[in-house]
Amino acid sequence: MNTPEQDLFDQLKKLATEQRNPNSTDIDLADAKRIAEIINQEDKKVADLVALRLDEIAEAIELISESFQLGGRLLYLGAGTSGRLGVVDASECPPTFGSNPEQVQGFIAGGKEAMYAAQEGAEDSEEFGQEELHKAHVTPPDIVCGIAASGRTPYVIGAIKEASKRGCKTVFITTVPKEQLNVEADIIIDVPVGPEVIMGSTRMKSGTAQKMVLNMLTTGAMVRQGKVYENVMVDLQLSNKKLVERAKRIIMMFTELNYDEASEVLAASGNHVKVALVMSLGKTSAQEAQTLLKKHQGFIRKAIEELKN
Repeated sequence: MNTPEQDLFDQLKKLATEQRNPNSTDIDLADAKRIAEIINQEDKKVADLVALRLDEIAEAIELISESFQLGGRLLYLGAGTSGRLGVVDASECPPTFGSNPEQVQGFIAGGKEAMYAAQEGAEDSEEFGQEELHKAHVTPPDIVCGIAASGRTPYVIGAIKEASKRGCKTVFITTVPKEQLNVEADIIIDVPVGPEVIMGSTRMKSGTAQKMVLNMLTTGAMVRQGKVYENVMVDLQLSNKKLVERAKRIIMMFTELNYDEASEVLAASGNHVKVALVMSLGKTSAQEAQTLLKKHQGFIRKAIEELKN
């Protein structure tokens, strides 16, 4: 009978991400330009592989959007690079979309310290992942999204299992074929990127694929929440001078207002770009703009259409 260590060894040696890439076997002899070329050639494959999972990604976007409508949260859980990518994606949502910081959260095995330095053994326990959900008081309609390049990280598997027990919908993102998985989730997004340029270095193609998918999930869900007008983010938080000036530019872009007029309407809106746009484009007050945006779940186009009819 094999020891647990031997079982782990046998699992790892079968993973696609743990194989040697035939296109980079001479990278140790390459000059800097050739190294960059090899990496770039492999990275080019990632977008096409992600494209093969657009149906699953779209399904996940709808699931997350529906959760947001019901007051639910999206929680990412991962270890190492996967965990860091989840934390980064979550942290970028509030300044980009004006969302509540609680709405999208990222958890990494080992806690905050693991963002900067590996925490040995933190990812090896399913109980740690289960405990993470317990501390976060996870309940439906929260969505739990596990991120694991290898598809077998115990911390992530534990979180997915615990989420299912609690009645929450689950999403699982991995870069090995789903046939190699031993986990059940409502939606599995497998993007099998194949062997990494440097064997086992899943911060490379695997990380790129995961980042692309995470961008789609939160951006798609936020678009479905009316956070974007045409293709411009209009629910940004004006937390610094750059964002204040960007807000004025956005108002000027969609209206005939000059800089001073845009500044005035932004102030009158309470520094809320969406309200300022409805005020300007619909020729209405801040109060009515706020009422219409609430009625139409934040969609500017629908609010303006009602004013025109």
